[in-house]
Amino acid sequence: MNQIVDIRRTDDPRDAIHRACHRLADGDLVAFPTETLYLIVANPLSELGMRKLVELDPRGRRTILLKSCFELWDYLPQMPPHADKLSRRAWPGPLTLSIPHANVDGVFRDFSHATQQALISTDNAVSFRVSAQEILQEVLRLSPAPLIACAEHIGDMRMPRNAADLAAQFGEHVAMILDDGPTRYGEPSTTVRVDHNDWTIAEPGVVSDCTLQRLCSEVYLFVCTGNTCRSPMAEALFRKLLAERLQCHDEELIDRGFNVLSAGLSAGNGSPASREAVNLLAEEGIDLRNHESQPLTERLLLHADHVLTMTRGHRQSIVSAYPDFADRVNLLSSEHLDISDPYGGGAREYAACKVSIEHHLKTLITHLIPTRP
Repeated sequence: MNQIVDIRRTDDPRDAIHRACHRLADGDLVAFPTETLYLIVANPLSELGMRKLVELDPRGRRTILLKSCFELWDYLPQMPPHADKLSRRAWPGPLTLSIPHANVDGVFRDFSHATQQALISTDNAVSFRVSAQEILQEVLRLSPAPLIACAEHIGDMRMPRNAADLAAQFGEHVAMILDDGPTRYGEPSTTVRVDHNDWTIAEPGVVSDCTLQRLCSEVYLFVCTGNTCRSPMAEALFRKLLAERLQCHDEELIDRGFNVLSAGLSAGNGSPASREAVNLLAEEGIDLRNHESQPLTERLLLHADHVLTMTRGHRQSIVSAYPDFADRVNLLSSEHLDISDPYGGGAREYAACKVSIEHHLKTLITHLIPTRP
């Protein structure tokens, strides 16, 4: 008989988490909540557990549950660009990435042949997901390998949204159910198939097509110190120049595949742009009055494709703190020149700063933005 453990009411959730890990290691199936639906999970290092999962749904799509987006590189050494973008921006969350089996390598080859075969779906793809559910993440952190989840549909039946319904429908198959109440969405994750430079929705779900289009955009992040002078001017001027090149309105850039942001290494939240910057860009018809500063965070860096700093010192600070992001952090100046901070100066210093930023932005657009028809 399966054991239902209500995580919300147990005296020691860690005990339940450890028991779930032991069950999985022994070849049992355990049911976990995710943000979408409850899923039945096996340990890929257990032949018994994988056999039970396959017997539950022989033709279903099984998914490799990872701890974070960074683990995807262990399976895709040649990462498709859209897989990189979607994993960085949508995970953890209700998105499943389906990758053609021919493109999956790395530690996938460490699984047994039977497990590899079980993970290849009927459309010859391997699926990956990072769930935001805290209990599942805790178990993954304690597991020596990723976990393997059943499909969100088994036959014509959708996996349930709560533990009681899972026990009623699949209780004879699972040894333990971790109950964390009804799931957040109650709908399946969106499964996106990514192949080279293209992506398509294989199975619709929580994440809409419009959201996916935006998640696949090119993100440009301009960085200075306080995010009140140089980087807000760079962000606003880049929007203007880019919209002119694409012959569209500023607000249409996101739908054209471009997202433009700015941040500061020492910025607080919510400070306005400097009065001088506001007045200077107003002459260009650009309104900076609604700008609010934000600090540079790991999350912002994770989302960005191009991080463009005002000085060499800014770049060095970012690379020292986040060496994994070094390949996407560059000076705005292609000539490797610093753009001086006009803060505390007068109109002349701000005007010179604007001229310098605009010059480098025009060069950037020429070299980094492909010509559009």
